[in-house]
Amino acid sequence: MAVTVKNIIPAKEAESSQTAQYTATNCRCIIDKFTATNTSAGSQSLSVNLVAASGTAGNDNLIVDARMLAAGETYTFPELVGQVLDTGSFISTIASAATSLTIRASGREIAA
Repeated sequence: MAVTVKNIIPAKEAESSQTAQYTATNCRCIIDKFTATNTSAGSQSLSVNLVAASGTAGNDNLIVDARMLAAGETYTFPELVGQVLDTGSFISTIASAATSLTIRASGREIAA
């Protein structure tokens, strides 16, 4: 069983529409770190869903609901640390405004 430590979501701006950010492909993935930094001058929010394979983002898989970040704040999302994504499952996010929040995540992929 091979384990690979990986930058699963390279630093990027979160979109203001529901967007799949990472899919566990032919592996299980354990989320080790997930951060968001508000680079705007005002408060912004981020919602995060952990969606099962072939599923869609919705209230049944919403893990973080509109977490507000003040201007310049970085949040480390302890709600996501240790969560496991099975093969085909994915992380989906939606920000209150495009180009306002920079997200990044790392984790461990375990070969299927």
